[in-house]
Amino acid sequence: MKHAVTFIAAAVLGLVVVSAVFAPIIARHDPVEQDVERRLESPSRAHLFGTDGFGRDVFSRVVHGARASLTVGFGAVALAGLIGVAVGLTTAYAGGVADLIVQRAVDVLMGFPFLVLALIVIVALAPSTLSLTLAIGLGLAPHTARLARSAALPIVEEQYVAAARASGAGPFHVVVFHILPNTAPPIVAQLTGYFGAAVAAEAALSFLGLGVPPPFPSWGRMLQEGTRAYFEAAPWVTLLPGLVLSLTVMSCAILGDTIRDATQRESALSPLQAPDR
Repeated sequence: MKHAVTFIAAAVLGLVVVSAVFAPIIARHDPVEQDVERRLESPSRAHLFGTDGFGRDVFSRVVHGARASLTVGFGAVALAGLIGVAVGLTTAYAGGVADLIVQRAVDVLMGFPFLVLALIVIVALAPSTLSLTLAIGLGLAPHTARLARSAALPIVEEQYVAAARASGAGPFHVVVFHILPNTAPPIVAQLTGYFGAAVAAEAALSFLGLGVPPPFPSWGRMLQEGTRAYFEAAPWVTLLPGLVLSLTVMSCAILGDTIRDATQRESALSPLQAPDR
C-alpha cells in the first residue's frame, strides 16, 4: 500500500512538472487572453476547467501557473540548500565559538515564522518572481542549516575524517569530499519536503498580492481571484487550481517521507563509510 501511494505521488508530481515544461503545447488557449462574452462558463469540451471572470481559460492558466509555482519552488529550495548546507556543514566542522555564534543567529531567524520572514524580505525587495524566490529561499535557509549541522556532527567525529585531516587535507576538501556525501541523503529528503512548502508559500504570498505580477498566472493569484468574487457563482475558478496545488504539496510531502525512511533504513543496515576516491 505504501509503495502504491509513493508511486501515485511521484506520478502526480511528474505530471505537474511535465505540464509546466510543455505548457504551450498542452494548453490550447492563451492564459492571459480575455473573452468577456464567455466569462464564467462552466467546464466543457471547449474549456476543460471552465473560464474565469474575464473569460480566460482556467485550464490554460492552471498549466501555465504551474510554471510560476514550480520555478519559484525549485529556485527557493536550491537557494535554501546552497546557503543552508554550506553554513551547516562548515559550522559543524569548525565547532567552537564560530559554531556557537552562527547557531545562535540561526536560532534567532528560526524564531520568526517562516512566512513572516519571507514576507519581510519580499516587502523589502518589492514583489517580483525573483524577489519571491529569494524571500522563500532565505526563509527556508535557517531550517536547512540546522538540519545539515545536525547530520554532520556525528560524521565529523568519524575516523576517516580524522585521517583526512591528519593526511593534510584542507577544510574545504574534508567538508566537500568526506562530510557532504554522508549527509546528502537526509538533506535531500528534507529538501524534497521543503519544495512542497515553497510551492505552498508562493501560493500564499501570491494570494496576498505579493507574488508573480499580473496578468501572468500563478496558483495563488487564481485562488485570490476566484475566492474574492466568484466562489459561489463559479466554484471551478477556485477549486480546480486549489486541487492541483494541494495534490502537488501532498505529493512532495509523501516523497520526502519516503526518501527519509529509505535513508534511515539504509543507515541502520550499514555503517558510515569513507567515500571512495
